[in-house]
Amino acid sequence: MLAVHFGAGNIGRGFIGQLLSQAGYEVVFVDVNTALVDELNRRKMYQVQLATAGNPQSVVEGVRAIHGQDMEAVAAAIASADLVTTAVGPNVLGPISGAIAAGIEKRLADNPQPLNVIACENMIGGSAKLKEHVFARLAEPLQAKAEQLIGFPNAAVDRIVPIQQHEDKLLVTVEPFFEWVVDRSQMVGEVPQIEGITYVDDLAPYIERKLFTVNTGHAVIAYMGYQLGMTTIDQAMQHEKVAKAARGALQETGALLTAKYGFDAQAHGQYIEKILGRFANPLLSDDVVRVGRSPLRKLSRHDRLVGPALECMDRGIRPEHLGMAIAAALLFDYPQDEEAARIQSDLKLYGWEYALHNCTGIPAGHPLEEVVRKQARLMQEWTSTK
Repeated sequence: MLAVHFGAGNIGRGFIGQLLSQAGYEVVFVDVNTALVDELNRRKMYQVQLATAGNPQSVVEGVRAIHGQDMEAVAAAIASADLVTTAVGPNVLGPISGAIAAGIEKRLADNPQPLNVIACENMIGGSAKLKEHVFARLAEPLQAKAEQLIGFPNAAVDRIVPIQQHEDKLLVTVEPFFEWVVDRSQMVGEVPQIEGITYVDDLAPYIERKLFTVNTGHAVIAYMGYQLGMTTIDQAMQHEKVAKAARGALQETGALLTAKYGFDAQAHGQYIEKILGRFANPLLSDDVVRVGRSPLRKLSRHDRLVGPALECMDRGIRPEHLGMAIAAALLFDYPQDEEAARIQSDLKLYGWEYALHNCTGIPAGHPLEEVVRKQARLMQEWTSTK
């Protein structure tokens, strides 16, 4: 069995590639990092280390790589693949779609077998977005054929990868916990049996549980920790105010999720504590500025902070801690981040009201507005005495 995976980075090697290899696939990585591609082809293997006591390692074998600019080789691999996956980042789905479209075109001419393409990205509807990009590059007759034979099932993925500090460029450290949930209803052909994948018929609850717990919690800690002068996520979690804000925000999103999807409240509470424990793990240390990067995307109307906060308001749940995190994100003034610099420019030139509405999509006059304003005042008071 052959799996083509776009992205030979830490998640690609330490999560998706490892599970595919363990399931018996030969894994062909596609990446534009020449040094990484050459090293994978030289060794045909790499090691994955767990960020836990003793740092146990496992070997991933039966791998090789293709440079992303070798379109012909990439297309040929896709034409004969049993599965295609990605872990490249939401902004790279467009750039890789040309190679995937070329592979699908070749496959439809030579190989009538169904194929599933799963985008394992930190976003809602990643595979659906990738499909849009790919189909835009296919001629109309091919689109009709691809609709029948090529599936783009959406997925939710979760695994924390800490900052890597290895001399071995292929060694990757990951946390023991992981989750990979795939929408079975969107698949074509036979469902691949891969230990570690959970197949569900409705992905929405799992997508939002992950986004509004893991991503929300991570963002709250990063933005609050930054305001208090913390440098890493685990360090920030040792600060009483940050830990309280993170737990409070996840209790707010937890109340929303249990009301919306019927999750068991006790089980979800245990899930929250597990997530908070992951953030506090010093072996998973990550920089608050790295986690907080791209604040405009993370403050957008349907993302991890504003999205659940607005839904909480609709259901009578007052999102005080989410409101504080939104305020902290607006005040994230890390100068090396272009989006952060843009927000600070808006604040300086046009004022708080403009920045709040323009950067978050919170409607003017919405009651969430006052929650964020109030929390911003409180936060500025206690950060001045940090």
